[in-house]
Amino acid sequence: MKNLDKYLSLLSDGQGLLLTSRYSRHYGAEFDIAEGVAIVSKNGCRYFTDSRYIESAENGIRGFEVLDIAGHGYIKRLNDAIADFGITELGFEEPFLTYADFMLYEKNLNCTLVPRNAEINGFRGVKEDWELELMRKAQAITDKAFSEVIGRIKVGMTELELQAELIYCLYKNGATGLAFDPIVVSGPNTSLPHGVAGERVIREGDFITMDYGASYMGYCSDMTRTVAVGYATEEMVKVYNTVLEAQKAGLAISRAGVPGADVDAAARKIITDAGYGPYFGHGYGHSLGLEIHEAPNPNAKNPEPMPLKAVASAEPGIYLPGKFGVRIEDTCVYLEDGIEILTASPKELIIVPV
Repeated sequence: MKNLDKYLSLLSDGQGLLLTSRYSRHYGAEFDIAEGVAIVSKNGCRYFTDSRYIESAENGIRGFEVLDIAGHGYIKRLNDAIADFGITELGFEEPFLTYADFMLYEKNLNCTLVPRNAEINGFRGVKEDWELELMRKAQAITDKAFSEVIGRIKVGMTELELQAELIYCLYKNGATGLAFDPIVVSGPNTSLPHGVAGERVIREGDFITMDYGASYMGYCSDMTRTVAVGYATEEMVKVYNTVLEAQKAGLAISRAGVPGADVDAAARKIITDAGYGPYFGHGYGHSLGLEIHEAPNPNAKNPEPMPLKAVASAEPGIYLPGKFGVRIEDTCVYLEDGIEILTASPKELIIVPV
């Protein structure tokens, strides 16, 4: 089923959808344009952008009439479509529309605006087969980058230098973008779940956590590995193995139909029973696709069953303030009888030689 047809299935006569986020426009058009606005109705669909992107849009977008806003602006183009298509009610994505833009549209568009983000972006929780192929490719690039960057870790380099090497490996192996700014932290900085790479120098005996992903044709991968430099202490090994056991416990019960909260609970029990419960503060995982964080999520806040062909991360962690932290993350596809783990990189503790 074409993604645009999914949007059309939401509509009755007189209704339309206003697509303002890059993600919904990409999803509906199955083609990525950095800036633009699209309108969807049963009587027609139009995609508006400016001269910087019009040629790409005309060549790549199918299912929409593509129009340049030059000499018109977005408001006039939208009102023309509203009149031509007989739209009286226009659904919009409330999280992706600033208050200023909402007020502009509400004042100037010749129809009623209705919030419909949950419906517009809800489709993305279940992936089509062709989307899964793009995500497999993104993860393969991510795995290849890991296998290469391990050999580039040197005592004396900074976190920023290692981050640069990692980004290079991603692009060299086929990434069309970054899924997000990579997290590369070392030593005591690994206790920061979303720490930022800095000038800290990597030392023997450090843990290094690398949380990163490739974007391929707009679709994201997400992976975290924690490695030790030179050696790991008994405590480091204990914490690492606890996180690994917790991740495996969550993976073991993961399948379509299992509530997200149950997956989280299976992993959290391992960490809690080991005495580290207070040091695992985030959820077990999150969905991903066009965005790095989507829904539905395998975490304690989600009592709903995970759907078939959802793609989500599995990333428990333990973070001991001022000492070190460990996170291990794979990306998985939820299937009827279990999961397909897209991540191929090894998970047993790697000791990087010095």
